[in-house]
Amino acid sequence: MSELFIIAELGQTHDGSLAMAHAYIDALASTGIDAIKFQVHIAEAESSMYEPFRVKFPGQDKTRMDYWKRIAFDAEQWAELKRHCESLKLDFIASPFSNAAVDLLESIDVKRYKIGSGEVSNVLLLEKISKTAGEIILSSGMSSIAELDQSIHYLLGKDVKLSLLQCTTAYPTTPGQWGLTTIDYFKKRFQIPVGFSDHSGDIYACLGAVARGAELVEFHVVFDKRMPGPDTSSSITIDQVKMLVKGSREIAFDIRSPIDKNDLSDFEDLRIIFGKSLAINKDLPSGHRLTYNDLESKKPSGKGISAASYDQIIGRQLNRDFIQWEFLNENDLIG
Repeated sequence: MSELFIIAELGQTHDGSLAMAHAYIDALASTGIDAIKFQVHIAEAESSMYEPFRVKFPGQDKTRMDYWKRIAFDAEQWAELKRHCESLKLDFIASPFSNAAVDLLESIDVKRYKIGSGEVSNVLLLEKISKTAGEIILSSGMSSIAELDQSIHYLLGKDVKLSLLQCTTAYPTTPGQWGLTTIDYFKKRFQIPVGFSDHSGDIYACLGAVARGAELVEFHVVFDKRMPGPDTSSSITIDQVKMLVKGSREIAFDIRSPIDKNDLSDFEDLRIIFGKSLAINKDLPSGHRLTYNDLESKKPSGKGISAASYDQIIGRQLNRDFIQWEFLNENDLIG
């Protein structure tokens, strides 16, 4: 990836409302992102009555499995959401959490998959996805280096494009948990495109990741921070997405545009304006031997001896009388 790829993660913020999911797509279409990522949960295939809640909201679902059932969409609804994304020139990306979810996504011709960090060692799922996906984005959140080594080695043996995201599984993450320096480590270790998956609930971590050389970034999105949902605290708003995208694009462009500090051709006029020439700071008679305390530096450059060369004229004599603030030139000196 040469250009920065920006993914807005909807996760479960639609709360099972198809209309809400479509509203998110419309709202995000004007922010400058490249893709929207959804999570595909098929309750019976993925969960059980024993799965605990990560975040439970009073008055809603009795079990986590009930929650997955309530927020699920069927294949036609997913196809509709995919068509909506594509009509707005947004890539549709999905994270499946079961083989059954992969079957559903394959039926609507999804080619780009995100593997959540909890699935990194789920080789059963990796095998299924690798047979249908054109591209896999792997999240590192809850995985050890040994687990990443194993899964990346496994996937590199498949016919897929693979990238890796630095991610910390905490909701929200705080400074010190982001792991921005891990981006450099992953690039050196795995030699594949590396990006950043954010759970901070603000724009700063992603901006830092882009400055660190992340080639793709992903973040959770919510309409309003007061909305209920397990990912709200780790999400940013639509307005924040616009700021994040603008900042990220500009940082990424700058990184691809190195400056040659030895080429000063664009600054010649400014160097004259801001440059300094030596001047005399008081009236002085001819024959006076110059000291440091006789000198001042004044704009522009080129009107006298360069201020950078002041030490070369200390102790030399004036060959004429000077009036305060006159520039000092080599032909004004004896010896």
